[in-house]
Amino acid sequence: MELEFREIASGLRFPEGPIALSDGSVLLVEIERQTLSRVLANGTVEVVCSIEGGPNGAAVGPDGAIYVCNNGGFNWIRRNDRLIPGTQPSDFSSGKIQRVDMHSGSLETVYTSCSGHDLRGPNDIVFDSQGGFWFTDLGKTRDRGRDYGGLFYATIDGHLIEEKIFPITGGGNGVGLSPNGEHVYVSETSSGRLFGWPLESHGSLLPGMTAGFRNLIYTPNDYISFDSLAVEENGNVCVATIGPGQITVIAPDGKTTERITVGNDPVTTNICFGGPDMQTAYITLSSTGRLISCRWPRPGLRLQFEM
Repeated sequence: MELEFREIASGLRFPEGPIALSDGSVLLVEIERQTLSRVLANGTVEVVCSIEGGPNGAAVGPDGAIYVCNNGGFNWIRRNDRLIPGTQPSDFSSGKIQRVDMHSGSLETVYTSCSGHDLRGPNDIVFDSQGGFWFTDLGKTRDRGRDYGGLFYATIDGHLIEEKIFPITGGGNGVGLSPNGEHVYVSETSSGRLFGWPLESHGSLLPGMTAGFRNLIYTPNDYISFDSLAVEENGNVCVATIGPGQITVIAPDGKTTERITVGNDPVTTNICFGGPDMQTAYITLSSTGRLISCRWPRPGLRLQFEM
């Protein structure tokens, strides 16, 4: 399928975590710039808040604040005109879940650990209808080793954070909920696999659910990596695909897939949906620092608490 894309903004410093707002602007993080930024419809970029470390995924919470997964930062690699995240920086302390007040721009840290273990590389986040949130941890990579990833559930009051899946050996990246809220999806980066776990209730997996092939929805037959994801209104899971620079659209049962090429940036990292009919797709082309949009063939799922 060929779609017509429009470039909204360029010169961004590794954009990720887009959130489409009702006024036509898009919130996103610039990981290398260490900011939560707002891209206006005319392409103007405004800094909402400076966030030290590595602001990554972002979502609107039930209180109207923006909750940010902070991965703790990277050593950055420049290759010609492209920017690539590298290994864990020397000043790394932990990953964080943080809250940004949209009116004042103030920043507070909600979580830095779970059950006595530091968060390593929080990556992506999605809220359920009860106001709790699922988030992934990708882990950090070092010169001679790397962390496992995982899936967590937490509340915004800072009093409840639980590890739900560990390990996700290839790193937990994108996270999303099915339209009926009965499944949570996670994309695994290095393998290009998509997992899905059935939920017993909000914040609770069915008993006995663990990482593993029994929960595998899709695995590719070629070498790609998966980044963040969004869900269509019909339940399809749309995963940003690194390597070919595409969006992989996967049916909930994994039996049918489609790949849509979106640009000339192999590091295509995020997709979100907005517009009055939820058929405007916003996509981040991170290594070249661009935000693009297109008319998507189907409506996206409206997320909880969207502005």
